[in-house]
This record gives sequence, structure tokens and C-alpha cells, in this order.
Amino acid sequence: MSKPKLMRRVGVREGYDAWAESYDGTANPLVALDRRHTLAVLAPKPREAILDAGCGTGVHLGALLKSRSRPFGFDLSRGMLKVARRRLPAVPLAQADLEQSLPAKFGRFDAILCALVGEHLEHIAMLFREFYGLLRPAGRLVFSVFHPEMAAAGLEANFERAGVEYRLGARTHTVADYLSFAHDAGFRKIVSNEFGVDSRIVSDIQAAKKYLNHPLLFIISAQAG
Repeated sequence: MSKPKLMRRVGVREGYDAWAESYDGTANPLVALDRRHTLAVLAPKPREAILDAGCGTGVHLGALLKSRSRPFGFDLSRGMLKVARRRLPAVPLAQADLEQSLPAKFGRFDAILCALVGEHLEHIAMLFREFYGLLRPAGRLVFSVFHPEMAAAGLEANFERAGVEYRLGARTHTVADYLSFAHDAGFRKIVSNEFGVDSRIVSDIQAAKKYLNHPLLFIISAQAG
């Protein structure tokens, strides 16, 4: 009989610090969907100043550089920022808590990307107001998140290390909550999309088969008025 797996519940900063070095090697269908769809929704343009709020290990930052935009990255985790700096030493990065006022000037950015951090945040209404202020007129926001239906079912970010499963929790905002937060912050042209696991994901990540045809990723795109 196999030994039961040890489980440890950790805070978001501690969890991502511990996960940082192995994050990009973790087979994760949600991350795979996000990397397939979110940048396509953002459609970055050359010379645009684009903030990646919650940039993690810098994968989206690298794609923004390839599009010839001017990316900037914020993240709560020093571990994640360390990996991002190693990958992209020329990109400006800063540690920032998305639950607090952000360290940037109002009207600074043409677009803001915030990918896969919403499940960890409590004060999203405040964050959307911050984003609105940081954008130039007609600036774009693309916000992707673990689908609220999956979070409500009890699924959460997790990873394994040295025989221990680390769980980071997931707050249960609803689809209606996210849309309301965007509208109340002043955003217009709000569009939402959901994306489910398909056979391409399952062929790469066999464990994703249990999510086949279920919505796993939710994306909002919006424009500052």
C-alpha cells in the first residue's frame, strides 16, 4: 500500500516562491490554455507599453518582446521575478502586491495583461480601478482567470515537491462578479470568453482528460473609456 501523500497549505507568496524554479516544467492544462489564447486576445502591437501584472516567470513577457511591444512586469513573488529576470534581463520588473496601489504612473500603459492571478485576489474591484487609472485613453485590459465554476467546485492551484503537495487556495468570485468589477471601474466594450480542455491539450497532458470539454479558462477583454 502506498503512503498517503503529504499536503501542505501555503500562502500565495510563499507558494509561488517555492514553485518558481519548477513552474514552467509543471504539466498544467490551465496554463497551456492561457498560453494558447490570452496573448491572441490581447493582440499586442509594436511599440505599445504593456504591463504584465502578475508576470510570473516571464513567459508572456517574452512573447510581448517578440511582438516588438515594450513590456513591463509586476509580480508578488520574488522567486518568480528571479526566474523572469534570468530569462529576460532587459525587461523592467518590480515586486508589487496587486491587492495594493501599484507602483506606476496613471496613464502609463497602452495595454495591461493580468493572467491567472484572479483566483488568489480578494480586492479585485479595487484592482480593476487601479488598472483603469494606469491605462491611457482607449487602453486595453485582458484579464484571464481560472474559470469560476472550477474554483467553486473546490479546485485550486497546487504543485508537488519532495513528496509534498502544496495547495495555494482559490477564491470563488463568479463570472458576474468579474464582469461587474470591470464595468464599475469604468471599462467599456467588455467581452468575455471561456475556453475548455480539448484533445490537443489531452494529447500533451494525459491528466487533463478529466477536464475534457469543461470550461477551464475565463478571459475578459475591455477598453478604458
